[in-house]
Amino acid sequence: MALIRLSAYYIRKISLNGSLLPVGGDRSIEVPRVSLIIRCYNEAKHIGRLLVGIERQTFRDIEIIMVDSGSTDATLDIAAHFPVKILHIPPERFSFGRSLNLGCAAATGDILVIASAHVYPTHADWLDRLVAPFDDPTVAIVYGGQRGDARTRYSEHRLFESWFPDRPNPDQQHPFCNNANAAVRRSFWLERPYDEALTGLEDLEWATHMRRLGRRIVYDPAACIIHVHEETPGRVLKRYQREAIALRAIMPDLRFGFPDFLRLLTANVTSDLWHALRAGRLPDVAWEILWFRFMQFLGTWRGHRQQGEVPQALKRTFFYPAGAASSVWIDEDVRSKLRIDYGSSPIPGVPRKTEGPE
Repeated sequence: MALIRLSAYYIRKISLNGSLLPVGGDRSIEVPRVSLIIRCYNEAKHIGRLLVGIERQTFRDIEIIMVDSGSTDATLDIAAHFPVKILHIPPERFSFGRSLNLGCAAATGDILVIASAHVYPTHADWLDRLVAPFDDPTVAIVYGGQRGDARTRYSEHRLFESWFPDRPNPDQQHPFCNNANAAVRRSFWLERPYDEALTGLEDLEWATHMRRLGRRIVYDPAACIIHVHEETPGRVLKRYQREAIALRAIMPDLRFGFPDFLRLLTANVTSDLWHALRAGRLPDVAWEILWFRFMQFLGTWRGHRQQGEVPQALKRTFFYPAGAASSVWIDEDVRSKLRIDYGSSPIPGVPRKTEGPE
């Protein structure tokens, strides 16, 4: 029987037959303080669901800090219904790293959980799983799985499956991680805050530095969130362009020329179309696949060609859209008991809808 410890908070193990087994006797367990930092800008469509998901976690006593960069919709009104500390950063001062550093500096937790405002956890043990590996003092980063929902573009579903596989990795040997769904050790962040000059990928840059220091990165696919992107072709282009600019700053020897653009575009479009054909979805998603992949790699190519410092006007188009290794098996019966039902109660401050993806 394979046993998996979920967290130091509950000190429980799951057996493959679905039973929950308490561990230990009367030992006193020190529970780490956890702060959760959310960066947001005009996220009224999504922030309520994330905050409800946090409320329903089995890990309790979470400090929630929201760093808002100038929302003009109902984001702040919705957040006011929850125990959230709201910080503000002027839009002209925003960068992903600077916004995170502001939130991390205000946090009191030993572990800093970082979540995008347009994600929501699938299960009530999401925070437990992100926090548990920090029992090992060498762990710097834990990041979890990501999946899409009915709004997600077909090619992005494929990206999630590729970048966030179902197989966990307790000692990842490369620096990939993603701050849409991650946790870091605060003491390590104090040693080296996030790079505030990058146009994105501050998580990759920080993880690269942690790896150089011999610190560990853990990936747990079961610490899963739904990541909602409802992007136009232009926003997909800008996202990959700014990330390519950041990647080139992090890895200056990396090259991405026009032949790479053509090769990767052809390979990924072909793969996606074939996958969609086999899934019986090709007529519905063929055009979407073509434009998504084209914008993805065009943005990447443009980003690698950007010379010199990124102009402030270009940064604004990046950040502010116009108008808006070991395998672990977990019994699905156990996981189903922890699945969060977002339809069971209304989100405070948000009118209840009868349609739309869950």
